[in-house]
Amino acid sequence: MVASELISNSIPPLKTSDSVRKSLERMTEFKLYHLPIVNETQFLGLLAEEELIEVRDGDLPIGGLPLSIMNPFVYEDTHVYEIIRLFNQLQLSVVPVLDYKKNYLGLISINNVLEYISDIYAVKEYGGIIVLEIGNRNNSLAHMAQIVEADNAQILSSYVQSFPESTKLEITLKINKTDLSGIIASFERYNYQVKAVFNSTLSDNGIDDRYNSFMNYLNV
Repeated sequence: MVASELISNSIPPLKTSDSVRKSLERMTEFKLYHLPIVNETQFLGLLAEEELIEVRDGDLPIGGLPLSIMNPFVYEDTHVYEIIRLFNQLQLSVVPVLDYKKNYLGLISINNVLEYISDIYAVKEYGGIIVLEIGNRNNSLAHMAQIVEADNAQILSSYVQSFPESTKLEITLKINKTDLSGIIASFERYNYQVKAVFNSTLSDNGIDDRYNSFMNYLNV
């Protein structure tokens, strides 16, 4: 997935002739706290809500104000991982997309990114989750998939988390069934450490106790 595939066509940019009031109203309408300023196809910068709310006269055009304009953008073929990094690094609600002639093509909103993440991690799909802790030399997703498929199930998504100054990895697997007791038993038989389980029928190996403790906590 690249930037051009994530552009939202429903959110128009601001123009230098737009008033402070109109700019704030548009941010409120789309639940954003940044919007790009564009004249014709020329991207001029990214305007922040916090700058506008300090202006007392709402009828003033934004083009004549001494505002701190940011200039982050991505090119149309930028990979989604780089886009997510930019969102996180600069704490943005939108990222403008340009072509290689610096023409403005559109913007990506944080909601576009969240929807993409929801899709690639199969968040909306029915199933359960197993979290494994393994050594970084034992990271064989093919073997994990074999264990899951042996129980007539499939891995819908997975991701790996590493930790500073540790040789351990945390592997999270989303699986297309909620009764994970057989898969858990198989992982433990192959000496995988099952760190956590969600949305499953839990086996009676100590996980029941942790589950009941969690439910008691929720009922406090």
